Amino acid sequence: MRHFSYVKFLSGIVAVFVCGSTAGFPAQAQTSPASPAVSTQSANTLDSLFADLKRERDDRQAKRISERIWAKWRDSGSATANLLMQWADKAVSDKKNGLALDLLDQVVVLMPDYAEGWNRRATLNYAMGRHAKSMSDISRVLALEPRHFGAISGMAAILAASGNDELEMRAWEQVLEIYPANRQAQTRLGELADKLAGSRI
Repeated sequence: MRHFSYVKFLSGIVAVFVCGSTAGFPAQAQTSPASPAVSTQSANTLDSLFADLKRERDDRQAKRISERIWAKWRDSGSATANLLMQWADKAVSDKKNGLALDLLDQVVVLMPDYAEGWNRRATLNYAMGRHAKSMSDISRVLALEPRHFGAISGMAAILAASGNDELEMRAWEQVLEIYPANRQAQTRLGELADKLAGSRI
């Protein structure tokens, strides 16, 4: 139950962050969550990988497990969506962010239950400095895949940029709930703990 209470907490962060800033957002970013378009078999495989990730304390072994999770997340199950994602990656590498955004818009319209499409768009929006739009996409990712440590890390980065130390700390704590060997989360959590302790002296 703790896992889902964190999901509600993180959703609350998104709501507070984007409140009053959603005018002009893509309509699909505000639709109600739908069930993930994932087969029972692949969900069970992901469950197994997440169980392994939670048990693993060696950072190199954990990274290998996380890469297998990312590989499953990246595969939409649709040749068209996968191709659009590849084109979007190429556009980003060519510094054609507008084109990449158009391609990712097509992905989320084509497959609104594909969490990684929303996550990739959240990442691009963050890179373009559009933090409220990125948070809106992150909200959609977490509605579809609450264990998406990449999306939660992105949320933490946005909270860091806006100076919300305590909320950023809570986000990194959630990353470690899912992925205990994550070095980035461990390091940043230690830095924030020291900073907040110092501010209270």
